Amino acid sequence: MKLFVCADIEGCCGITDWSETQPGSPQSEAFRKQMTEEVAAVCRGALEAGFDRVVVRDAHDSARNLLPELLPEQTRIYRGWTGDPYGMLSGLDGSFAGVVFTGFHSPARTGGSPLAHTMDTGLYEVRLNGRIASEFLLNTYAAARIGVPVLMLTGDYGICFDAEKELPTLPTVCTQVGNGGGTLSLHPRAAVSLIERMAATVLTPECVRTAAALRLPDSFMLEASYKAHPRAYRNSFYPGAFLRDANTVVFESDDFYEILRFMHFCL
Repeated sequence: MKLFVCADIEGCCGITDWSETQPGSPQSEAFRKQMTEEVAAVCRGALEAGFDRVVVRDAHDSARNLLPELLPEQTRIYRGWTGDPYGMLSGLDGSFAGVVFTGFHSPARTGGSPLAHTMDTGLYEVRLNGRIASEFLLNTYAAARIGVPVLMLTGDYGICFDAEKELPTLPTVCTQVGNGGGTLSLHPRAAVSLIERMAATVLTPECVRTAAALRLPDSFMLEASYKAHPRAYRNSFYPGAFLRDANTVVFESDDFYEILRFMHFCL
């Protein structure tokens, strides 16, 4: 069995400030290590549970954050951006039994994290079919477009709570709770241990066999509200898109891949 792990950083244990997420910042080194340790915990748990191959997609910022030497030797790692519309899930295909999201975070226009955002900090909010869309939701739909189920999620309380509304039986590990500009988190080593135990428990062949990809709706409407109205105006010229108001661009399609293509060029 093959597992795909998509790794972000803003929902990792203890992350509170943007400087802790930016490559090259002195504050970021400890959190690059924590991000890697949480991913490694999923990998170890998956291998113990019965997976024989784990592919990790570094999916934050430059996509060159993870410290490869800290991952199990059986792991393969996607680094850097390929430039295709699947973005954070670039490399995922139907040969994978499932996907795990690590370090995911609350979406823009919610208070679940001091770093709450969706795709781009220049966006005020993103809505999909009328509801606030997180990166978890968008990537879950992308995985479903390929036919791959989501097997587990780790991140802040806000994203875990939202995910369980979409996928009520999805196993989640909450690493921290946001409150205004602050966070209350687990001890970093405790978070890693909890993630590894959860992965070893829920990624067994028996659990994977019962998992199914999310059933997608028949049509999709993406609304992207930008903080800067000139950006909205420019992106409204994407084929098929239109300007709803000075800051909001709307794009509709019956194929989620077309939504991903719009996001690729406009978000």
